[in-house]
Parts: sequence; structure tokens; C-alpha cells
Amino acid sequence: MHDETIRKALDAHWLASAAGDLDAEHDIYDDSAVCDYPQSGERICGRANLQALRSSHPDRPSGFEVRRIQGAGDLWVTEYVITYRERAAYTVSIMSFANGKVTHETQYFSEAFEAPAWRSQWVQRIP
Repeated sequence: MHDETIRKALDAHWLASAAGDLDAEHDIYDDSAVCDYPQSGERICGRANLQALRSSHPDRPSGFEVRRIQGAGDLWVTEYVITYRERAAYTVSIMSFANGKVTHETQYFSEAFEAPAWRSQWVQRIP
């Protein structure tokens, strides 16, 4: 699959995610896709399980902002912020593609944290 086609599929995926359209959101996944959450030590096997897990989430996002998508060939990375209950989760999604579908995804989630004062002389604050 060409990079342009994958990029269009990713754009549609993230738009559907932001809109809460679970069917369209999961069109991008192969039926046997695997999704890993390394921070919690979880693996979701199969598109049906991934969609069921996400549709059972007790909250709906109140905000969703894609910050960057980069990739080439079969490996693509998306950086985005998803907000639940007024708390932002800074998220990185790493997707591997085969035959135009995601076969493996790894997602990392992190909440914002206060910058340590000792670093202030070397850094600038990001708005």
C-alpha cells in the first residue's frame, strides 16, 4: 500500500475516533490485529475484541487532538492528546500495516506532570 493511501486511512481512523464512530474507527484493523498496552501489561487480540473493549470504556472522550502523524511503508506513528474527565492523556500509537490493514499497534499513554524546577535554566515552556 502506498504511503498516501495509508495516510488517508489514518486520517479517517483518527477522525472516526474523535467522533466516537466505533465502526469506522475499527475499519483500519485486520481481523487478527493485536494491540499492546505496555504500561499496563495488556494485549488485545483481534479486531472484534479491540472494538468491544473500546466500546465498553466507561467514559467518552471530551477532546481529541492529533498532533502529528509520521511514517513510511508499513510503519506509522501518531502522537495525539485524548481528554477524559478534563484530564489529558498524551498518547503515542505505533502501527504496523500489512495488506492495507493494521496488524499490530502499540499504544503508550501518559498524563501531564509538573516540570521540575531544577531544569528551568535549560528549557522553555510549551504552551
